[in-house]
Amino acid sequence: MKTEYRNDVTMDPSGFVLLADFVPHIIQEIRYYSTYNFIGERIDGYEEPCALLTREAARALRAVSGELFVQGYRLKVFDAYRPACAVRSFVLWGLEDQDIRMKPYFYPELDKTALFAEGYIAKHSSHCRGSTVDLTLLDMKTGKEVDMGGPFDYFGELSHPGFRGVTDEQYDNRMLLQRAMLRAGFAPYDCEWWHFTLKNEPYPDTYFEFPVSSAYLRRG
Repeated sequence: MKTEYRNDVTMDPSGFVLLADFVPHIIQEIRYYSTYNFIGERIDGYEEPCALLTREAARALRAVSGELFVQGYRLKVFDAYRPACAVRSFVLWGLEDQDIRMKPYFYPELDKTALFAEGYIAKHSSHCRGSTVDLTLLDMKTGKEVDMGGPFDYFGELSHPGFRGVTDEQYDNRMLLQRAMLRAGFAPYDCEWWHFTLKNEPYPDTYFEFPVSSAYLRRG
């Protein structure tokens, strides 16, 4: 992974799409646009509560949505493309900011300084390349999120996809999502059950800086 941002950062959104345009049944709860996240405030670069992805990742996710929809589930997205400036704000918060107001909700078992070393916050995130998505399942019968045994962005062993300290049903739910994502060409992340990156991502060496904004996307 790159050690610094140089010429591999661009503001060009031409290869990106609004996820809702590609996946009709998608549900979006963009946490970094809200204040309910591990920092506790809206994150730099999130100008609208919408999910953006590369066209290739969006097409692959549409296949996942179609497969799971006939089984009674909808996809719920928490984050997709993430501007490089957002990641820089994570780094500054982690290294310099003493604020730990959200610790009881998102990292009660870990010291804030351990979040990078443990792999829960990346200094150079795959999200900035535009083909990574954080998501869960919603049960259409109940109208509620499927029980995965732990919440999105919980930093701890509980969030590891293969963690067997959850119930069999919760583990099976994680595997239901993971298998569907694998079939569509996504790779899981070993620290977070909700995190997947398209294996053949179109921009493996490029990080993007433009804001999460449908207006900017149209302008581009």
